[in-house]
Amino acid sequence: MSFAPSFEHLQRLRVLPVAPHVLHVELHRPEKMNALDLVFWEEIKLCFEMIKQDVDTRAVLLSGAGHLFCSGLDLKTALSIFSSDAAQDVARRALKIRNFGKMWQDAFTSIEMCGKPVIACLHGAVLGAGLELVAACDIRFCTSDASFKLAEVDIGLASDVGGLQRLPKIIGNQRSPCSSLRSLVRELALSGRQMLGSEAFQHGLVSRIFDTKEAMMSEGLALCQSIASKSPIATLGIKEFLNYTRDNSVKDSLEYAITWNMSMLQGSDLAIATASMVQKSLPEYENLPGAKQSKL
Repeated sequence: MSFAPSFEHLQRLRVLPVAPHVLHVELHRPEKMNALDLVFWEEIKLCFEMIKQDVDTRAVLLSGAGHLFCSGLDLKTALSIFSSDAAQDVARRALKIRNFGKMWQDAFTSIEMCGKPVIACLHGAVLGAGLELVAACDIRFCTSDASFKLAEVDIGLASDVGGLQRLPKIIGNQRSPCSSLRSLVRELALSGRQMLGSEAFQHGLVSRIFDTKEAMMSEGLALCQSIASKSPIATLGIKEFLNYTRDNSVKDSLEYAITWNMSMLQGSDLAIATASMVQKSLPEYENLPGAKQSKL
């Protein structure tokens, strides 16, 4: 029996199929500017863990409801965690903060590790943890009115849920010979200044920029549909290889890739794709297996 998750119980996310093999995940707390409260963090992790097991999903479109994508961490949530249990000793308070922080890190890492390409469509403000969230996505589009800001420094924090770990490898590798890009990441993190959509496009944080949210969503969906029509074996491998290569040497990445393909190239998808090109027909691929059955 295949795994078909139910997302109906989620409160902060709306998840709907919008095309064959394509899911739309929408941050949906517009009255609070999609600020990430405890429920949000838990649901992001749960949602993308379910997507990982969803055999029918091959691409994900991510967006935010309301007039902006995400205003970042819900400050009431932060204050309730950092200021609670004042009478408790420092070691236990520290472990409590660590436990929450690890859970939040894992929530965004679940996007990166879901095995399905995730295309983020961003409009309005993308602040703090919202920017760290989209750094875990594969592809980012934005509208011309979008703006980006690592805002944590303004509230006395060094962001620790992926922004300072992923962004330097997106818009300026620390080892890059281009010193201006290395400088840019540090400038943004240390100053908390706003980066407009045009600058984000210039430096590769986003790959396309649109005049309206409607145009962006239309193109994002079209890209998802295109990706979903490809071999799921191939798209899974591409995401695995790129993530591995980002964090490892070329030599190790080549070894990883050829070891992976030792088995994957023996599958049916290569033959199906080749035959469809010769016959000029649309290929049909079998879904990937889910790792476990749903208990929902």
